Order: sequence, then C-alpha cells, then structure tokens
Amino acid sequence: MITCPNCKHPEPAGAIFCSECGMQLLEIEPKKTQQIVDETPDSGPAPARPVQQQIQDAWISLHLLDSGQVLSINDRTEFTLGRSSESQPIMPDIDLNPYRAYDHGVSRLHAVIKSVNGQTIVMDLGSSNGTYLNGARLAPNVPNPLRHGDVIALGKLKMQVILSL
Repeated sequence: MITCPNCKHPEPAGAIFCSECGMQLLEIEPKKTQQIVDETPDSGPAPARPVQQQIQDAWISLHLLDSGQVLSINDRTEFTLGRSSESQPIMPDIDLNPYRAYDHGVSRLHAVIKSVNGQTIVMDLGSSNGTYLNGARLAPNVPNPLRHGDVIALGKLKMQVILSL
C-alpha cells in the first residue's frame, strides 16, 4: 500500500493516481518515461511511445497493477475485455491473454467499458469470477459509472482507470 501525499488516502501498490482526490502518485519526468513495446508474436514489436504520451492520446487508459503496463484506448468508445480462445467464435476487443488472464480468472467475454453521453461506465457480462469496482462485486449486466482513479478487477486481474479530462 502507498499513501497519497495530498489526502493521505491509502492506494494499492503501483497505483498512478489517487482514487480519492486524483493526485498523481508517481513522479513521471519526461526524460525518464518508460517505453512500453507490444511484443505479441504475430505482429512483431510495435513502435514504442512514452507512457505519458499514450495516456494523453487516449480517452481512457487501464493501468495493470500487477505488471505496471498501461493499455491505452483511443480508437473506440466501447470495448469488451476478456481473453481469446481458439474455439471461441466471438473475440474480446481487448485480449488480456498476454497478462495471464486465464491464471487470474478472466472470462472469455468478461466486461465492457463504454463512454455514453460523456459518462464512462463498466458492466460485467456475466463472468464466472466476477467484476469488481473498488472492491465491490458488480451485478451482471448492470451499468456502473467509472471515475478517474477507480480500480476494477476482472477476477483477480486488477487495473486502475485513467480517464483523460
């Protein structure tokens, strides 16, 4: 656990922003920004961009708390999260297999995040191991508002929501 220097709210280790007041918890200097490269075997390495630039370009980013990686989404207003499977006819928009999704209990089509009339919502899609918002289990197929800094968990895979303002 880390403590927000502004409001003293406890946050999980690896959190970037305080879920209570929104203060940035990590000092990110432009010269020392970490490079993240997509190393999926099918596509080869993608051109790396600094994390700060990825976050600025996206309307929403998901900071995976276990690995520290940031998934930035900027090309769609609705996307499903889950893990792909060879026998599955419908694939999730965001495949979490590279982040040990199966080991964490992520369903094939686990949850959906979308932006509706300026509000961001998350909805569990009837997953086996549940979707949690700030530790509270969500009822299946019920939209729940997301705020900047919220922590969602798909099974045991935790990620912090970074919304661009």
